[in-house]
This record gives sequence, structure tokens and C-alpha cells, in this order.
Amino acid sequence: MAGRLEGKVAVVTGAGSGIGAATAEAFHREGAKVVVADISGAQEDVAKRLGDGCIAVHTDVAKSDDIKRMLATAVDNFGRLDILHNNAGIDGVVANTGEYSEEDFDHVWSINGRAVFLGMRYAIPIMLEQGGRAIVNTASMASTVAFPGMSAYCAAKGAVLMLTKAAATEYAAKNIRVNAILPGAIKTGITASLPEELIQGVIGLTPMGRIADPSEVANLAVFLASDESSFMTGSAILIDGGYTSL
Repeated sequence: MAGRLEGKVAVVTGAGSGIGAATAEAFHREGAKVVVADISGAQEDVAKRLGDGCIAVHTDVAKSDDIKRMLATAVDNFGRLDILHNNAGIDGVVANTGEYSEEDFDHVWSINGRAVFLGMRYAIPIMLEQGGRAIVNTASMASTVAFPGMSAYCAAKGAVLMLTKAAATEYAAKNIRVNAILPGAIKTGITASLPEELIQGVIGLTPMGRIADPSEVANLAVFLASDESSFMTGSAILIDGGYTSL
């Protein structure tokens, strides 16, 4: 039986670990050809593990030339671009706003916010030429609720939410769907790097009482990338164990 993404070509950023690696695996399992992009080098291991139909690309998502090369890799090797998952992200330093350095803020913004714009900026013209497809942006529950000490992260993820909605309305009639995933606490490198008391505090306020596995987010990404969500665009879907319902 054909997979839900059979014949599609996908690009996933931040695909060396966490949500990105899990999404690349899920896309591949569902029949897509996948370009796995990351700056860490771990994308090579992911591509090797997935095998045929998967190509690794070293990508600094803060650089437009790297974004262009990443997207060109998909087109040059697989002939098209059907799905872009703008997923790469960092947590940044933890500091109150009045103590946050400009350099640290700009670093978080360049990866968590501006890179999403760059991905869409250069993917959309390709998609328009071939008649559309789907973009999935990884935002965060921090797009909608504040986390003290993470003003740069919250600001960037809030921007991802509105970038998603703006692009969705601009290209809805052109058959390009743009949706955002808003994860809560997920078992990734980001949560591992944050102060333990912060993570335990989030878990304590999460009605489901746990953090999620990256595969649970990947399953949602597959749905949003597939034709099963064909009437969805501009949506912001929380996957947070009920955290923001309180």
C-alpha cells in the first residue's frame, strides 16, 4: 500500500536530531524523498540510517545562500519540492529581558525566526512553479504563552506563528498550504539543555504529566504535509499535553 506522502519530495531543517530527525524518518516511511538539513553533522547519520531516497545537506539556516542550496538539492536530485518543514531551532541563553544581550537575542532570532522567513521566501517561488504543496513551520507553545527568561525564544516563536498566518493567506489561492505546529515540552536536545527546574516546572503544569517523544510531533507533521489536511492552512496546532488549556 502506498504511503501517505508517496511520490512527494520533502526538505526538513534541524533534521539531525529531535523533532527534525523524527519527522524526516516519518516522511521517508510514508514514501517521500527527503533532504535532511542540519548544521551539526548529525544529518549524515540520519540520511545513512534512512537509506535510499534521503540526502543529507550541511545547512546553516541563518544564511540565505545555505537555504537556497538546500532547496536546490531537493530539486536537482529529486526533480521537485513538495514539502518544507521549517523546524530548526535553539533555546538560547536564559536571562531576563533587561539582562539579555543584543548578540544573544540576534542569534536566537536568526535561527528561530528569520530562518523560517528565509525558508518560505525561497521555497514558495519553487512551489508556485509546480502548482503548490505544503509548508509546515515548527513554532512553540511559547508562541502563545510566556516563559520568563526566554524572551528571545518567545519573541521568535511568536513571529513564526504570524509568519505562518501571513504566508497562508497570501498563497491559499495558489495551492500552497502553510501551517504551524506548536509543541510543548518534547524530549529533545533543547529540553535537555534547559535548567532541570524549568523542565520539571513545565511537566508539573502539564495535565498529561509528561513530556512528549519527538515521534508524536512527527506524526502531526505528516498529517499537515499530506493531502489529508487539504482544507487546512494558517492553522496553529498545539501539541502540548494540555499545558495551555489551564
